[in-house]
Amino acid sequence: MKKYLSPGLLVLFFVLSAIGHFAHWSATLQFILSSIAVIFVAGFLGKATENVAHYAGQRLGGFLNATFGNAAELIIGILLVKEGLFDMVKASITGSIIGNLLLVLGLSLFAGGLKHKVQRYNVSLAGMNGSLMIVAIIALFVPAVFLQTHVLQENDRTSLSLVVAGILIVAYLLWLVFSMITHKDYLADVTETNNQKDSHEHEEPIWSKGRSILYLVIATVMVAFVSEWLVHTLDTFTAKYGLSELFVGAFVVAIVGNAAEHSAAIMLAMKNKIGAAVEIAVGSSLQIALFVAPVLVFVSHLFSRPMDIVFTVIELAAIGVSVFIAKSITQDGQTNWYEGLLLIAVYCILGVSFYLV
Repeated sequence: MKKYLSPGLLVLFFVLSAIGHFAHWSATLQFILSSIAVIFVAGFLGKATENVAHYAGQRLGGFLNATFGNAAELIIGILLVKEGLFDMVKASITGSIIGNLLLVLGLSLFAGGLKHKVQRYNVSLAGMNGSLMIVAIIALFVPAVFLQTHVLQENDRTSLSLVVAGILIVAYLLWLVFSMITHKDYLADVTETNNQKDSHEHEEPIWSKGRSILYLVIATVMVAFVSEWLVHTLDTFTAKYGLSELFVGAFVVAIVGNAAEHSAAIMLAMKNKIGAAVEIAVGSSLQIALFVAPVLVFVSHLFSRPMDIVFTVIELAAIGVSVFIAKSITQDGQTNWYEGLLLIAVYCILGVSFYLV
């Protein structure tokens, strides 16, 4: 663990974040401490997942990283739904999708491309990921158009949201069956075999299989706590600095929540494991759009505060352009540093636009 962060700093900021929350320190200080704690814990989570990936393979390792990395997003989302902050929930979902497709993937391609010039991965997987991203856009776009053009009545909003959410969850679960079981070999990474050989020759995991899984669970629990402490500061922090819920949710919360994906994807890309890096970035976005967002719709009914799946025009535009450029760049199954730079450029354009809202 010393290779990527200091255990002392991890524990220090986790404890300070806890003290700040329970001692009711100023919202700004709580926000800063909780954000730093989330980043350190996410680094811990990313390293644990990387070790698990060594034993499980690139694709499964990437899926596990995306899943455990999104644990923070899901927990933050549930807490925001409980507080009735639906606009910030949707902004956070938007930010997670564009953050993974543009920032995480962009930095991974950029860092990996500088070191390895051209990196390749399974073109069939790239095509399937692109199709799934289009489905996610359709699922978010159709309810918004049908309701905002008043083709459907307002009381149909909840029913349509539940139906669409249910369909997306089923589609995502069947995608896991397709990609992990029935067509596992078809979607296997083209560099998997070589990278596994290199990995065994030059790089051994720092933890055993059992310890890696244990640390994965511990890190996820720590993420749950610091995420809750972070959420409690958002309302006051947003009001104090005059920031829009859209910007805070889409960029601040999303960047902090995606820290695990950032660290793991970039490290893997630099080790020429671009298949796992793409699986983390794109797979995480798909998981947010096809699973996390629909689950939050159902969870909202448990709190008797129904949330719909209707996003604003701005949010749909941001997700749409992110999917368009990400699909265009990844569909050929090979990447370089300049393509990563293009993704980062689009992210900066959206960031400035959201800030000025």
